Amino acid sequence: MTGERPGDAQPTRHVVVMGVSGAGKTTVARGISVATGLACAEADEFHSPENVARMRSGVPLDDTTRWPWLRDIAAWVAERAAEGRSTVLACSALKRSYRDVLRQGPLRVDFVHLDGPAEVIRARMARRQGHYMPASLLESQLATLEPAEPDESVLVLDVSLAPQALVAAAVRGLGLPVSATVGERTR
Repeated sequence: MTGERPGDAQPTRHVVVMGVSGAGKTTVARGISVATGLACAEADEFHSPENVARMRSGVPLDDTTRWPWLRDIAAWVAERAAEGRSTVLACSALKRSYRDVLRQGPLRVDFVHLDGPAEVIRARMARRQGHYMPASLLESQLATLEPAEPDESVLVLDVSLAPQALVAAAVRGLGLPVSATVGERTR
């Protein structure tokens, strides 16, 4: 027992499903939300119109364009934590410094890294429709990606697995409680 009294609020949990574009972050984050009831958000929805236009035209984002975006995402997570709500977020979180920004605020942020062969991810990107991120930017994302360091709480899963298997592995691997209620998508 850690000194909790009956009726004390349970600490919130925050999960970031990370990886390069096309890895399946949104699908897995939504699946985790449905399985657990965690509030869900898609980091792409936090991008400024300028960032979206830049990526749509095939120009990768740099740190200058990413910092405000990451701070907005971290603020959303912190607001949910202050409300006593746990969250799951689909976000590339490619660099350690980006993950550090997302860790600010809430007591606990865990990461699920969807990792795997570039050819699997490239094939997924070729099949999806209506996304502004062109497959041509995959190489820049792979070059930017910094694998987790030993002191980071990151569960690495094989992107080649089926989405349902990834969701189940994430829920089990992070010890998330399964909910009978349907998760909600909030922004």
